[in-house]
Amino acid sequence: MGSVEPPVVVGLDNGGTSNNATVLDMSGRFLVDRLVERPSRVLDGPAAAVEALADALEQVLAVTGTDRSRVAAVGLDSPGPASATGVISSKGSTNFSEPAWRGFDFRGALQKRLGIPVVYHNDGNAAALYAHHVHFGTDAAARSSVSAIVGTGLGGGLVEQGRVVRGAAGMAGELGHVTIPMEGLLDEGQPVPVCACGNAGDVESVASLAGITRNLLPYWLGRFPGHPLAQARSVVEAARLVRSYGVDGDPLAVRIFEQQAMALGRLFTIAANFTDPHAYFVGGGVVEATPRFGEWFLGTVRENTALRAEQAASAVFALVPDLDMAGARGAAIAALESLGAA
Repeated sequence: MGSVEPPVVVGLDNGGTSNNATVLDMSGRFLVDRLVERPSRVLDGPAAAVEALADALEQVLAVTGTDRSRVAAVGLDSPGPASATGVISSKGSTNFSEPAWRGFDFRGALQKRLGIPVVYHNDGNAAALYAHHVHFGTDAAARSSVSAIVGTGLGGGLVEQGRVVRGAAGMAGELGHVTIPMEGLLDEGQPVPVCACGNAGDVESVASLAGITRNLLPYWLGRFPGHPLAQARSVVEAARLVRSYGVDGDPLAVRIFEQQAMALGRLFTIAANFTDPHAYFVGGGVVEATPRFGEWFLGTVRENTALRAEQAASAVFALVPDLDMAGARGAAIAALESLGAA
């Protein structure tokens, strides 16, 4: 008789336009080292999106030459807000705008469709889990970390002893909506930024693409009359161009990213007093622009994180690795953990 091949887990990262998938074996080795994507179809509603995830699983199994019978568990991540068990918020969200998504049990529906156990994390938590495991390796279970990921909003997560801290309602690690002090961060006369959630002066109101669009760019364009970004077709288009200007050292863009880095430093200062983590991770498009710009941004975050001498002696600041694959890989690690194998 032939030997039975060992089981694997699959990680599925669900996004607004694409799904990314990966396969992880029991030893912790990823069987694919690149993006394996296909359309997510979330705008077509829950049924289409669940089918698209099933297609993504079949595609990555084909790419890696893995038989479906070997899949012991699946990890799913998606943008929030959602419960710890993968039920989409009753208010919906940016990516899940169709009314049918409100209160939809995303994890449960995928598990029913696949006939395989599915575990869920939001995308920020999944990326945080991946960053933690990559950085600490075999010591992951003895370490803690906090991750902040700058995107359209501000995602992130808390990891303690190698596992994501979910909280009672599954909403721990919603770092974007932590209110931070604005004194010394804002320019003289700069209005207190307001978040889409309604909070004034939270981290996301500064450190996010939405924060640039809503708050930072309109103010700084007024301080730099005649700036080329003022000629963009819309403030949304201009905000998407800010990063390229920052890489080139443009004074307006650099000032915006300094404020974002200061905001993250103040967030990490709060985290230091609540969780005292071993590591602070930063991710997002801003740190992936160029290595030099990413290191400058991370250094500015660190300069604005107030740690006690004992904390500063041991704390690590690092970038989230492989960010385009971090969600799927973190989801796969969570699936492996659910089997007691990580």
